[in-house]
Amino acid sequence: MLTFLLLLTTLFLAYSNGANDNFKGVATLYGSNTVGYKTAISLATGATFLGSICAIFLAQGLIASFSGKGLVPQNIAGTESFLIATGLGAGGTVLLATRFGFPISTTQSLVGGLLGAGVVAVGMNVNFEKLGNTFFLPLLVSPLLAFVIGGCIYGIFTKLRKTLGLTKESCICIGEKRQLIPLASAEYANAMSNSEFVSPVVTTAAEQECVDLYTDRAWGISIQTLLDKAHILSAIAVSFARGLNDTPKIAGLLVAVDIIDIHYGLAVIAIGIAVGGLLNSRRVAETMSKNITEINHGQGFSANIVTSFLVIIASKFGVPVSTTHVSVGAIFGVGMISKKIDTKTIRSIILSWLITLPLAMVFSGFIYWLLP
Repeated sequence: MLTFLLLLTTLFLAYSNGANDNFKGVATLYGSNTVGYKTAISLATGATFLGSICAIFLAQGLIASFSGKGLVPQNIAGTESFLIATGLGAGGTVLLATRFGFPISTTQSLVGGLLGAGVVAVGMNVNFEKLGNTFFLPLLVSPLLAFVIGGCIYGIFTKLRKTLGLTKESCICIGEKRQLIPLASAEYANAMSNSEFVSPVVTTAAEQECVDLYTDRAWGISIQTLLDKAHILSAIAVSFARGLNDTPKIAGLLVAVDIIDIHYGLAVIAIGIAVGGLLNSRRVAETMSKNITEINHGQGFSANIVTSFLVIIASKFGVPVSTTHVSVGAIFGVGMISKKIDTKTIRSIILSWLITLPLAMVFSGFIYWLLP
């Protein structure tokens, strides 16, 4: 009975993870109007599923880290009750945050679940040194690193654009119906007239055509087209990295009691993540894509490059970073450079991060206390 409940718990955690995390990889695509919501979530689902399957070969180290081994005695860590309490505590926390649109970390929730069940099981005999070195340090450092690198990368790209003289257009709204009008940048007009402003020709356009579009061409190809393609590829890379990093963490619940072959376990978890993302991502999508900062194509590309690089490297070396923390940190860093940060949203997100671990601890500890 407990073994079957553990399987259901693992699927519940996978579903919750997909609901809260799947859209984070493509948030910049949707936020910059590069693609619509349905296209974005489809790209995220496919790339995340592929990353989940590749985790079999590239991210084995994370499975052991999230099985509870070394954190509490093996005679506790290998029991169904301990793992069920950990999974339900983490999954419940993630799903609750999803309901309110907060992009929190499944990794952090799992750590809270392990700690809560562990404290109830063995009291203060939990291995706090392993907890700090293996979990807390990466979770603390990774968003700060992403923030710094994200800001630096976007700053470099911005300076390079200006050095090369690449121009772009923005939009103004006119009329009672607020029609969007593409308007060539003053920078471009000044360059064309030796610092004497020239009135541009304006035409109406759809909203997706009005987010800092680049007007130059290279080798006969539109710079904007190249940037769009690169942006989409970078978002796919982030989603792939997320599947690679998160799937083995959830699989740690199954491997500890050896109830299913790891290959089948990862495949089942991948399906659960995909279903959760397809059915329940909308609220977190709006927070990540629209509320942290205004995102244009170049900013989205910069944030995605940083996120995918850091998460893939961490997965390869078994470092349990949070894709959520890294992604939000990178977007925040880019937003600081562009000076368009919504500080209220950032404060709410950080507050939800601070609550995540203790809430998961309470949930998992209470559930472990109830189980036989």
